[in-house]
Amino acid sequence: MFNQTSKVLELNRRIDQLNGEVQYLQEQLNIVKGGAEIVGNSEAIASVKKEVLQAAKTNVSVLITGESGTGKEVIAYAVHSASNRAKKPFIRVNCAAIPSELFESELFGYEKGAFTGAHTKGKPGKFELARGGTIFLDEIGELPLPLQAKLLRVIQERTIDRLGGTRPVEVDFRLIAATNRNLLEMVRKELFRMDLYFRIDVFEIHAPSLREI
Repeated sequence: MFNQTSKVLELNRRIDQLNGEVQYLQEQLNIVKGGAEIVGNSEAIASVKKEVLQAAKTNVSVLITGESGTGKEVIAYAVHSASNRAKKPFIRVNCAAIPSELFESELFGYEKGAFTGAHTKGKPGKFELARGGTIFLDEIGELPLPLQAKLLRVIQERTIDRLGGTRPVEVDFRLIAATNRNLLEMVRKELFRMDLYFRIDVFEIHAPSLREI
């Protein structure tokens, strides 16, 4: 009986060890995948790849800056792919493409009957769809001030209020934002909230243009 128990314990120990090795290899694979998403061998691209892997090791908010067409979404997805959230959703939101009157329902969702034309079963928002994964807010500099305040609250409290809902919904997400605008200049002109800026710009990655490569 004693020998049998010892064998079971040893088997469980070995299983735990193998699981640990598999997890380590998966993490290394995610890191390789993250770096591989970004094509190029220049010094500027090498710097971006390094920053991607550094950001992927954390869970802090990332701000990707750069001109239009510099592959900011590729960088965002590379960070997601190399992180421990890689198996969870990557949800992209183009802040410039959503009409302001629809922004709350798109990001926060709504309950049935919340407004005329609402789906009879309600609809989850982008933050709920990103549960456990990453939400990528592209062109965040286009958000009007009232919506910036609502976004700030979600980042701070990690809860959202569905339109027509009566209770807050907890959300688990990693935030990556991108912009082609100078947010600090917008802050000085009072076009972008300073508190929101410091919430999203915890780790910054600059996407180089062709002339910088």
